[in-house]
Amino acid sequence: MKAVRIHAYGNADVLKYEDAPLPDVAPNDVLVQVVAASVNPVDWKIREGYLQQMISYQFPLTLGWDVSGVVDAVGSKVTRFKVGDAVFSRPDIRRNGTYAEYVAIREDELALKPGTISHVEAATLPLAGIAAWEAIVTTAKVTAGQRVLIHAASGGVGSIAVQLAKSRGAYVIATTSEKNRALVRSIGADEVIDYRVLKFEEVAREMDVVLDTMGGQVQEASLSVLKPGGILVSIISPPPEERAKALGVRSAFLFIQPSAAILSQLAALVESGKLRPIVGAEFALKDIAKAHALSQSGHAVGKIALYVGQP
Repeated sequence: MKAVRIHAYGNADVLKYEDAPLPDVAPNDVLVQVVAASVNPVDWKIREGYLQQMISYQFPLTLGWDVSGVVDAVGSKVTRFKVGDAVFSRPDIRRNGTYAEYVAIREDELALKPGTISHVEAATLPLAGIAAWEAIVTTAKVTAGQRVLIHAASGGVGSIAVQLAKSRGAYVIATTSEKNRALVRSIGADEVIDYRVLKFEEVAREMDVVLDTMGGQVQEASLSVLKPGGILVSIISPPPEERAKALGVRSAFLFIQPSAAILSQLAALVESGKLRPIVGAEFALKDIAKAHALSQSGHAVGKIALYVGQP
């Protein structure tokens, strides 16, 4: 099969589109023929070696941890899926990933693909969707009437988080650039702040929840816009606990794990018309270096999809 692998950590030059052996299928694995994958910041962070203290990889390593495709084979202990099922997943990042024509994924990390969207759209949903769900639903427990501030609302996680917060009845304030204002309003934001013109901390007040997708100064300033008892949830870096405590607010940091249960709930929202993934760019798998460059620029809208194969 064809795959994009790295044989050492480094810049985009280490990405190799090459022949690779088919994955081994363990008893609890499902072999998925990949139709589409997508690019996430974790992909190039792993490529550059940022996570090597956390996870010890063996080379060559296939990157990519978002996928939509079709079941090609099942392990001897698999009971939930059969050959021909359309599925999607955010697999375990400790294993070889989805920049390949086939990938082996544990059964409990897979869900049936939403029937109302394409494989390309479905492939962009798992990682960003799980992150947004864990932030908005599991951790912040957003409820109707709450005020929620979502940073980088036109990005992969932000665009899903806006829709999840709105589906739960929240009043959503979103930050983005002026060129993405219409998009962010179209997915449900009640107010949009152009971060290039206004300081969000001068506009957003008494927030119940802030989703931090930026880190750094944005994270620090975000603590000051929370009402007492409010919560800042970051997917970038742990917020300073002492600072939060001094302000009488709460904070949390997320590093997500695979979750078929969340994927199934996201699929239900998609099929009910309450959620749609935003695909901002599409590349062929062999053009992966261009896709990584766009992700690293920090200016991607929605998610970056990769065409891998046909079902």
